[in-house]
Formats: sequence, structure tokens, C-alpha cells
Amino acid sequence: MSTTLCAVVLAAGQGSRYRAVAGADQDKLLAPCVGRDGIVRPVLEQVLLNLQAAVEKGAVDNCVLLTRPERLEVIELGLRYGCQVELLASGGMGDSIAAAVTAQPDHRGWLVVLGDMPFILPDTLVRVIGSLEEGSVSVPVSAGEYGHPVAFGRQFCLPLMALAGERGARRLFQAGRVREVPVDDPGVLWDVDTPASLVFTP
Repeated sequence: MSTTLCAVVLAAGQGSRYRAVAGADQDKLLAPCVGRDGIVRPVLEQVLLNLQAAVEKGAVDNCVLLTRPERLEVIELGLRYGCQVELLASGGMGDSIAAAVTAQPDHRGWLVVLGDMPFILPDTLVRVIGSLEEGSVSVPVSAGEYGHPVAFGRQFCLPLMALAGERGARRLFQAGRVREVPVDDPGVLWDVDTPASLVFTP
């Protein structure tokens, strides 16, 4: 059995709530924001940089980024940060997760990362991964709420591959042992849905 862990970055959604405010031609994943290190980068690049730090700490072994064929700048960012890029026409979270795990099935687990959550600390990623076991789901908890990213153990390979449509993997929580990982990191609850949420004010 493999001892490696694969990060799955979901970057195929349309971001319709963001576009409704910012304009139809605006991609929230490419919008500049100030990271928790004080440096301005596109939203998705902040996410990939945090993942890279987890790779350097030995917590993540490889990364798959899911996006749409027309999002050339997103594809370029993924390749720049060493991701395997998988293209699909659907923006559904279930479709994206299934495609990623199908492309990378031989791992001890998968860390599902949302491409619009740029403010998660790298140490949080390491802690979530560190708590993962074969038959468990590891979830960060901040202020009493479940956040992201979520790690799934090896037992969930086939159920993850069977996901479809818009619904994500939350339904699988009932099939496994959920390990709650308390974190002092409000970034696990902060996604960029509108231009106002580009400014991190926990």
C-alpha cells in the first residue's frame, strides 16, 4: 500500500456569486489578495503556495489541480507550482473530486483543498494530514465549525471516485470515523465568494 498523500485542488467552479458583483469577466481565483504573509498574490496562488509549504514539510507528496480547459491562467499557475493539471468541462465539486482521485488512486489519502480559500495556514494543512488514518476523515475545527481542507483516508478511494455532480464529499462523513482537528486558524472557514472577502478580517 502506498504511503503517499495527494492534495486535490478544486479550481473548476464558475464563481458565479463573485462574478455577479465584480463582473462577468472576473475570475476570483485570479483576483489579487494580501496573503497572511502580507504579500499580494492571486487567490489561487496563495492556496498553491500554502500547499507548497506543506510539501516542503513532507506532509504532501503530490498535487492534482482540477480546472476547466478555457482557464488558461489557472492552468499555468497549477503547472508553475508543480501540480498535475486535470481538465474537465464540469464545475461540479463531486465531478472534480472523482476526476482527481481517478487520476491519482494509489495513495494512503487525499487532501481536498478549495481553490478559493487562500488564508489557511500551512501548519493547519500539516495538522489535518497528520491526524489521518486509513478509515478516517480528518476535518479542521475552528470556533466550533467544520472547515477546510478535509483529508480522506485510503478506505474512501472508491467512494470518492463515485462522486458526481455539484455535491461534494461531505456525505461521506457518515461512512467513516470523523477526526476533528482543533485549529487556531480562522482561515479554514474563509472562502472568497465576493470581492469584499478578498480582505481577510477574522
